[in-house]
Amino acid sequence: MESVIAEELNSFRRVVKGKNKVQPPKVTRLKKPEGMALEEWQIALRRDYGREQKFGLKNLGSDPIFSEFSVTNPQSGGTYRVLIRGRNPGDNYCSCPDFSVNTLGTCKHIEFTLAKLERKRSGLALLKRGFRPEYSEVYLRYNAKREVAFRPGAACPPALLKIVRRYFDGQQILKPEAYVRFEKFLKEAQAAGAELRCYEEAIGYVAQVRDEQRRRRLIDEACPEGIQSPAFLNLIKVPMYEYQREGALFTAKSGRSLLADDMGLGKTVQALAAAEILARTVGIQRVLVVCPTSLKHQWKQEIEKFTERSAEVIEGALAVRSKGYRSETFYKITNYDVIHRDLELIHAWEPDLIVLDEAQRIKNWKTRTAQNVKKLRSEYAIVLTGTPLENRLEELHSIVQFVDRYHLGPLFRFLDEHQSTDELGKVTGYRNLSKISQTLKSVLLRRNKKEVLTQLPERIDKNFFVPMTEPQMQHHDDNRDIVVRIVAKWRRYKFLSEADQRRLMIALQFMRMSCNSTYLLDKTTDFGVKADELVSLLGEIFERPDAKVVVFSQWVRTHEILEGRFKARKWKYVLFHGGVPGRKRKDLIQQFKEDPDCRVFLSTDAGGVGLNLQNASAVVNMDQPWNPAVLEQRIGRVHRLGQHRPIQVVNFIAQGTIEHGMLNLLRFKKSMFAGVLDGGEDEVFLGGSRLSQFMETVENVSGGIPAPMPRETGNGAEAAQADDPTPGDGKGEAAAVGKTAPARKDRLAGQPMSDQEVWAKTISAGLSLLQRFGEILQTTAHPSSDKAPSERSTPLIARDETTGEPFLKLPVPKPEVLQKIADLLAAFTTPTHGSPSA
Repeated sequence: MESVIAEELNSFRRVVKGKNKVQPPKVTRLKKPEGMALEEWQIALRRDYGREQKFGLKNLGSDPIFSEFSVTNPQSGGTYRVLIRGRNPGDNYCSCPDFSVNTLGTCKHIEFTLAKLERKRSGLALLKRGFRPEYSEVYLRYNAKREVAFRPGAACPPALLKIVRRYFDGQQILKPEAYVRFEKFLKEAQAAGAELRCYEEAIGYVAQVRDEQRRRRLIDEACPEGIQSPAFLNLIKVPMYEYQREGALFTAKSGRSLLADDMGLGKTVQALAAAEILARTVGIQRVLVVCPTSLKHQWKQEIEKFTERSAEVIEGALAVRSKGYRSETFYKITNYDVIHRDLELIHAWEPDLIVLDEAQRIKNWKTRTAQNVKKLRSEYAIVLTGTPLENRLEELHSIVQFVDRYHLGPLFRFLDEHQSTDELGKVTGYRNLSKISQTLKSVLLRRNKKEVLTQLPERIDKNFFVPMTEPQMQHHDDNRDIVVRIVAKWRRYKFLSEADQRRLMIALQFMRMSCNSTYLLDKTTDFGVKADELVSLLGEIFERPDAKVVVFSQWVRTHEILEGRFKARKWKYVLFHGGVPGRKRKDLIQQFKEDPDCRVFLSTDAGGVGLNLQNASAVVNMDQPWNPAVLEQRIGRVHRLGQHRPIQVVNFIAQGTIEHGMLNLLRFKKSMFAGVLDGGEDEVFLGGSRLSQFMETVENVSGGIPAPMPRETGNGAEAAQADDPTPGDGKGEAAAVGKTAPARKDRLAGQPMSDQEVWAKTISAGLSLLQRFGEILQTTAHPSSDKAPSERSTPLIARDETTGEPFLKLPVPKPEVLQKIADLLAAFTTPTHGSPSA
């Protein structure tokens, strides 16, 4: 009892001393509290986080409270300058990137510093009262847009206020016309005899605005007639289309911009022309091109082809790269993967202009690549990508940050304005998409092929729906069962462990891989239709002597299968994938372009970005990517500027599989892209948070798989269907297949197969077994078959490890099927009632 009383007494003393104040509950990043404004929520997040940190703090001034401090983050090593003037948002300043962008007037470094100062004697009272220095200040205010502002000091004389009124408006903001006369203002203020401090950020911003005005004036003088100006006649070595002139002029005038033209419209040419304009008007001398590894040598070739400027590819060991940065060349070309190692070298070189090619590489702001690329410094920037938006609005925001980190404002406000959420804070869709394109109008230029290239040859897209073999479907359905179980768990608990998430991704990947061939899963068997269908298709295409084809697959193993087919037919090809060293990639591209006997360019998605393959006239996609932008990137390698023949695009889709179910997903993602960039729908709805959204996608894709075709029981198929067979339309096989869909769906949900389906499995297994026996006999009877060894091999033949004798290895059907077979055999072997033996 005494201890309880003592504790109560101590508690009372703490309250009296003010040391036991009740702290407001912490807010969560996941959802804005009810009734709290967006800005209040974001400030509270930074306050809670900042006050928990163990940053280093050093006072750089003489006053213990109202001074300049350095705040160091021991984890990142970053040190920032913090200026304390009061306790309220907007009173203080920090040099960190978040403070300059968030428009909140505070950040975690300021909140950390305030928490430290409030604990000092009289610290809280002084901060509440605020600080008004004797001297006046000119500083940079970070509101919705940056502004140069004036703040009078306690001893500000009337003479200074009179001068200020000529240069600043009623809100003490520098007038637009006063930027060119800013030095005159400083001289007049100094002559007034008052102490005036003008901070570095304000001077830098004034210089930036004036440089932009000067650049635009010089370019207008060089191109007085716009895109029809004579300057374009000898700007680069080749004539330019009008839309390319427009793009080059827009990019040069903007200084920092995003060129998001559709793939194949010549963004490289426009970037080189813009760099040439900047070189001739404002005198840039150093241009850094950052691109994927596979495109470095292509950039060098195009620089030498279109301009008279020198170019060097930066590659090799660190010592070699260091020497490359010190050399005297106008262009230096490097790749995204080495930026984090070469940052200091690049900073020492000080590029005037940075060109980011295939800039979707920085769409995820959390990645090391994106974070390090955004540390690059240059006065001018040209960002090139045909797909600035692929899956989420955050991607577009991240890319635009490199162009101008202030343009779209803070991410939290951007998403609040354009994301729709439910009562739990989960994303359900996007809205006001057209407003984004309007906001970006001054820094983003996008044209699609239909708008500017009416003379571009026709593109013919065709989906070829092919059947699955029984072993393929077995792999597909086994993994689909896993997906269905995990989806059911998600639906029940709205939570997935990391192990379940990994299992889900693996199962989805295996489902997609099984659509090409069982070889992708076991690297032993080759049950699949697509490879043989491709061979048949290429046989038709190659009837034209000059025809060349680009074949894409996400997986190298698909191309390994195709290599066997091509070698058997003595077709010459090249294989391009991420494992090919950078120096050898240009040789493969050159061989495909220059060797008339090299008819096929096999490529993973490493070749789907940036390459120019206009010498081909057909694109074949062996599999469908999750993202429509990746699909368009593949096709854009061939259907682009410089193409003069109609382009045939063939998509092989395994009917009745996950590939078939993905078609609607691709359509949805295209609609969001169009809404932001191509004037499409203003609202697009989906559902759920990121994991929830992904799970709904999985559920829709796996649950929306159409019923399959009659399956192939051999290694391949006779023919593919060139149209989408709609189940249940009453036309031939498609209607008959559609009737079995409900029974199939029940089984995948965990229910046993119906008798009808079990008998169908029994008959199918029997037919498959008979056909495999036939193939074995055929192979044994004709050992000199012209089929490649990989095509003659069968998983049914094995050898005893002890005796070496061959024997048959038969696949075991499902238990229900085995039981039916046993019942069937029993019916033939068991004597019936009434027989003589009875």
